[in-house]
Amino acid sequence: MAKKSGRNTKQRIVSAAWKLFYEQGYDDTTVDDIVFESGTSKGSFYHYFESKDALLGSLSILFDEKYGELMEVIDPDMNAVDKLIYFNHELFEMVDSSVSIELLTRMFSSQLITHGEKHLLDRKRMYFKLIKQIVKQGQDRGEMRDDVTANQIVNDYAMFERALLYDWCLEDGEYSLVRNADRLMPMFLDGFRSFEKN
Repeated sequence: MAKKSGRNTKQRIVSAAWKLFYEQGYDDTTVDDIVFESGTSKGSFYHYFESKDALLGSLSILFDEKYGELMEVIDPDMNAVDKLIYFNHELFEMVDSSVSIELLTRMFSSQLITHGEKHLLDRKRMYFKLIKQIVKQGQDRGEMRDDVTANQIVNDYAMFERALLYDWCLEDGEYSLVRNADRLMPMFLDGFRSFEKN
């Protein structure tokens, strides 16, 4: 129970921080603001994060949380490829409405220069577990190709999502992230549909 409580505290801090970063900007948000908004304590904050900068690596927690919420409401009978398209659309809607390009760019930059943990690639994340669950189910039901391993499909999907986000950052949000992904993700994932089902 203590582990779950700790995870909830960390998630509250992360959610509050990214909400404030979006609303008032990263530079104008203090640790005190985050602690107040999250209803936690400074001790809790510093237990999980050594500084405000360390929160830049926490965007993946927000993404994982979103995928967990979607998993609870999605139709279990939906085709696996369509589930992945839906998940991507909903995640990018969240990014569009609550994550600034400046912060997303900082997060990518921090991942490129870090020599330690690259949280975006951490296969223990809920993100990777849920995508793999969807892919495996899709393969078991004959909806997705099984001549490609589930792990490879998961890696390719995650790489394509990162590429879409990265390009959006490079272009400084000059186009709609969601509309672009809605156009490209189905074409990309069609390559993984089972030939028998088509």
